[in-house]
Amino acid sequence: MLIDPQSSRPSADDRPEGTANDYPENPILVRVLRGERVESVHRGAWALVDVEGGLLEGRGATDFPIFARSSTKALQALPLIESGAADQLCFTTEELALALASHFGEDCHTRVVAGLLGRLGLGPQDLRCGSHRPLSHDVSFDLRRQGHEPSTLHNNCSGKHAGFLALAQYLGEPTASYIDPESRGQRLIRETVLDMTGCSEEELSIAVDGCSAPTFRLSLERLARGFARFANPHGLEPDRRAACERLAEAAAAHPELIGSTRNQICSAIARVTQGRLFPKIGAEAVYVIGERGGDRALAIKMDDGNKRGLHALILHLLRRFSLANEQELAELSTWDAGPLKNYAGLEVGRMEVL
Repeated sequence: MLIDPQSSRPSADDRPEGTANDYPENPILVRVLRGERVESVHRGAWALVDVEGGLLEGRGATDFPIFARSSTKALQALPLIESGAADQLCFTTEELALALASHFGEDCHTRVVAGLLGRLGLGPQDLRCGSHRPLSHDVSFDLRRQGHEPSTLHNNCSGKHAGFLALAQYLGEPTASYIDPESRGQRLIRETVLDMTGCSEEELSIAVDGCSAPTFRLSLERLARGFARFANPHGLEPDRRAACERLAEAAAAHPELIGSTRNQICSAIARVTQGRLFPKIGAEAVYVIGERGGDRALAIKMDDGNKRGLHALILHLLRRFSLANEQELAELSTWDAGPLKNYAGLEVGRMEVL
């Protein structure tokens, strides 16, 4: 049953106000206890929103703007399909999945991105995302052991950047300026984010992401609405609907490509729900989950940017709103709140979601 958005909007105590340079005093959502004493707390906010933008339930400053970081990659990938670039350049489902991924730099990721770049007549040197150690500890260890440095292919955003390059090339723009906010490709992406989230021009601001591409600042309510519509595009015009469905199906078909072959929460959620849920993490503990066929989506931000509190909250909200069944939750229990054990196996405390 849908909840009246007005009656469920967070109270004044839960929705502190702030200026553009202030940050709200959000409520404690997760706490860590050692013995029976609180040792750490994780504050934040979350919003459950429908496709019309109605707030079904939430906590904290759900209308305060946050940097969405990589959580918006699926929205940023829509122009790649809508423009005709993906079809003309024969994008595979694997390449589409990587266009919206925050991958771990495994061979299944870097090989696909390298293949796409080669087909475009480009190479790793054309990616402007920079390089970092692979998020996969195994791959990072192997690189060190072999005396190799990571390349731009190992950047968790390399698939997104390869998609941006393909769009720029298709539009006839210089590939060297593909992440310029005023380039045609990035303007198309901004217009798409505005349309999907329902933001006005004044509401949506831009900064530079960790990968040097534009990142968007908007409220959790607007962010959630964008993914409620992405996961349930039945009310959108045909080309946009087809693009949303195509990207969601690519993620469902290749959950290991949107994150990792193991121990990554986005890939696990997509896999155990067989693509019914579309999950996407962003840096600094931002998270979105669109429910396909459910006309609703969650957007979460932990104030401290810590995944420990984020992961526990995700599982709690999946359970609370019946977004996952008991079997699925059991398969995702690695990330759930519960007892904490030390290296000797002794139970020393617990994590709780409030």
